[in-house]
Amino acid sequence: MPHHTSLIAILCVGFVLAFVFGLLATRLRLSPIVGYLFAGVLVGPHTPGFVGDQTLAPQLAEIGVILLMFGVGLHFSMRDLISVRRIAVPGALVQMAAATAMGWFLGTRLGWSDAEGLLFGLSLSVASTVVLLRALDSARLLDSERGRIAVGWLVVEDLAMVLALVLVPAMAASAGPDTGSSLGAALFATLLKVGGFIALMLIVGRRVLPWMLERVAGTGSRELFTLFVLACAMGVAFGAAELFGVSFALGAFFAGMLLNESPFGHKAAEDSLPLRDAFAVLFFVSVGMLFDPMILVEQPLEVLETLAIIVVGKSLAAWAVVRMLGRTNEIALTIAASLAQIGEFSFILVGLGVSLGVMGEDARDLVLAGAILSIMLNPLLFALLARRQQRKAAAAQPSLVDAPPPLEYVLLIGYGRVGIKLADLLARDGVPFVVVDTDADRIEAARSAGHQAVRGNAADDDVLAEAAPEHAALAVVTVPDPLEAGKVVQHLKSGPTPIPVLARAHSDAGVKHLLERGADAAILAEHALAHSLSEMVMSAPPYRKMRTAPQG
Repeated sequence: MPHHTSLIAILCVGFVLAFVFGLLATRLRLSPIVGYLFAGVLVGPHTPGFVGDQTLAPQLAEIGVILLMFGVGLHFSMRDLISVRRIAVPGALVQMAAATAMGWFLGTRLGWSDAEGLLFGLSLSVASTVVLLRALDSARLLDSERGRIAVGWLVVEDLAMVLALVLVPAMAASAGPDTGSSLGAALFATLLKVGGFIALMLIVGRRVLPWMLERVAGTGSRELFTLFVLACAMGVAFGAAELFGVSFALGAFFAGMLLNESPFGHKAAEDSLPLRDAFAVLFFVSVGMLFDPMILVEQPLEVLETLAIIVVGKSLAAWAVVRMLGRTNEIALTIAASLAQIGEFSFILVGLGVSLGVMGEDARDLVLAGAILSIMLNPLLFALLARRQQRKAAAAQPSLVDAPPPLEYVLLIGYGRVGIKLADLLARDGVPFVVVDTDADRIEAARSAGHQAVRGNAADDDVLAEAAPEHAALAVVTVPDPLEAGKVVQHLKSGPTPIPVLARAHSDAGVKHLLERGADAAILAEHALAHSLSEMVMSAPPYRKMRTAPQG
């Protein structure tokens, strides 16, 4: 294939196969990530047929990491980062040290040198940015306390890996009595660069980026606004890497976090969402391309031991640290599940180790196998965690079936921004209602406000039974995701006691989707806003008489 078509080929084939196998995985009740990884294996060099460009795929995946971390920064304020420093900093460092020690021990048993064993262990100690954020977002935990701790933990790991990527070449190059001075100089230079980048972003970027975003928004051009958002994400990430030696992901995270200071931060997050999702898929495809399935046959025991360090050893270390720091078991389990995988930094580190001659190809293949398997298992861990928490919540509270609210109550599904506002209005008017939401923090907030609430997915039979829909007059679905809302609507209408369902939508297509799933009415936000503004206009003195004047 001509070189100039390599980019088009990897994009076309990658997206098509990722969609096909992602859809197939969903049909089999697996995470779509499994399908994306399998698509990557098919276009990799270890399987027959089309082989994607091995240099382009990782670069496209890196764009996904940049955009994803930029989006996380847009939802993560400096206040959030500071608030979790007491747990994220010691927790990440202790967990990384424990995983590195376990990897070194396995390397020693396999006859590797100390340097190779330590590098192998270090590569197993850092979680994947993309996988962790996808898992938290799917579980709707990204904006919760547990999500903030996990993201803060991830930032600390990224900073530690920035240092590691500088120190490893220095260690490999040092072979004389000046080894200590070389390492000291490398460490000092790295700390100086990272400190300079953070200071520049907090002192200059914190003022300049939000100011520029507001000025661009003032032009009224949607294209320029979207272009500026992407320019910030990519430009700051590239500048951070080139000028300060900071990772692309960390640079993009700080850019997003500073843009969050602007009133238009939410709009910036919405505009970058489609590209974030698309390029995140390419990340998983590129990981699959690196995987040689034969290692599962040739070294099955070593693969299982590597996987055990990632999924069991590292998770136990994280759980223990979180518990020792005084956090609840629920938070500790969430952090442990979040970190039970490895990804992009691990690939970069082992690639560097192989190129420097510090690490062998066997060790690299074990890291890749551990990454693939742990990424596939991670959604399962979150699903098990969610089921455990639902059972615990159901046991800890009296069932609404046993103590139902007054008849003809409203089943309010979703306690986000719209759900909270609607709950306040219903409470003010004396309308009884029950809240259903998947997020523990939101359920706790609802109960603190004096509302009856059930935690879980309303598309689940047990959760819906606990909410006693047979006593409800109607259900209101305020879940923002149209696909998730459609599942809930369909479940409510197909149950033994179908009830009228009202739902929110963000587009005409969303309205159509919800109506097709059985919703009795779907309200489009723009239409509701236009109606409210029309009422205000007609209530103004010049037009009020038009409403009361006799017709004919």
